[in-house]
Amino acid sequence: MNEAVIVSVARTPIGKAYRGVFNDTEAPALGGHVVRAALERAQLDGAEIDDVLMGCAAQQGTQGYNIGRLSAAAAGLPSSVPGMAMDRMCSSGLMTIASAAQGILCGDAKIVVAGGVESITLTQNKYKNSYRSRSEAVLAHQPAAYMAMIETAEVVSRRYGITREAQDEYALTSQQRTADAQAAGRFDDEIVPLDVQRALFDKEAGCVETR
Repeated sequence: MNEAVIVSVARTPIGKAYRGVFNDTEAPALGGHVVRAALERAQLDGAEIDDVLMGCAAQQGTQGYNIGRLSAAAAGLPSSVPGMAMDRMCSSGLMTIASAAQGILCGDAKIVVAGGVESITLTQNKYKNSYRSRSEAVLAHQPAAYMAMIETAEVVSRRYGITREAQDEYALTSQQRTADAQAAGRFDDEIVPLDVQRALFDKEAGCVETR
């Protein structure tokens, strides 16, 4: 059996939704940026890539229409390189990595780019397509099928006796670990800087402008 190994890693910085630095940057631009960087770091030619798999939970707007294929295009890869979008909600990006590894292990591919991308700002807004977003055929069998993450968290909290204090402590620890890792430079070799324009609300003028 073949062996699957990760030869290159790249990621963008993280911005806040709606008011962060990427609030005017489309998902294909983010995906294409890291795909291109990962290939450059591995010294690979884009034409060598067998597939580009990208996880994405909100597949609409500019991150619809197969974000894997769009990321490949934005990275400047040849049109002969295929792509695929994968949605398993929060684990979508991880699933692409697992799928890429499986393809290599089975001999179906030699070199695969896998990752995830999402723009909350440009999808979860007033323009979001919510027309007939819930299927009665599904609800007839699973009434909780469309339960939101926060509702699920409440169920888990009650079922397993996880207190609010314990959750807050865990959340704080997670943020502290992230801050410590960044301060120690542990992400420096992974993060690829990206120049973007940002949408800002001018309170005096009462309008949005880009900078």
